[in-house]
Amino acid sequence: MMRSPRPLAEIDESDVKLAYRRWAPVYDRTFGKFIEAAVRQVTARVNTFGGKLLEAGVGTGLALPHYGPSLQVTGIDLSPDMLARARLRAKRTGRTNIEALIEMDATALAFADGSFDVAVAMFVMTVVPDPKAVMAELARVTKPGGTILICNHFSVEGGLRGAVERRLAKYAAKLGWRPEFPVAAIRDTPGLDLVATTKVRPFGFFTMLEFRKHG
Repeated sequence: MMRSPRPLAEIDESDVKLAYRRWAPVYDRTFGKFIEAAVRQVTARVNTFGGKLLEAGVGTGLALPHYGPSLQVTGIDLSPDMLARARLRAKRTGRTNIEALIEMDATALAFADGSFDVAVAMFVMTVVPDPKAVMAELARVTKPGGTILICNHFSVEGGLRGAVERRLAKYAAKLGWRPEFPVAAIRDTPGLDLVATTKVRPFGFFTMLEFRKHG
């Protein structure tokens, strides 16, 4: 008999902002080092496309130096503390294709339908209060036939890792992210087809999902 999926742990906007106010000063030296290889792998895939790119949850801007010149980049984030660091990084890189870095809620994007050719969200879905709403918004602002790339940690059911994730789930609000987050939470988004699933470095801990918007 199939087990019913557990509801996602609740996180609200204030949890996220508070967590990332604490994380912002040390993010690049801690988690940033851990995800560096993943960022390079995902941006390499993003760079096979061209046109207008939205990065939802741009954070401190770790990906910004890696986007190719064929992309016109807009980044958004809910955390003003993280965005301040992203703006400094963008200034240091001198990249002329970074068009805007904006404080914005990914569940209510202030962009018209079909504004972007590509949308990407890295390490974001476990920290947003409503991941389904974020997926719906990414789908809305992406052009028909466009691509959405999601890179995230997805939890597993069994083994030691699954047990640890379930145990940590009750601390989600304090952590500012969900240790327990199954891929099913975002896999079936109306208007999108999942066209590729790729394990991402380091150690395959993260997974990249590539969606195509219906034409």
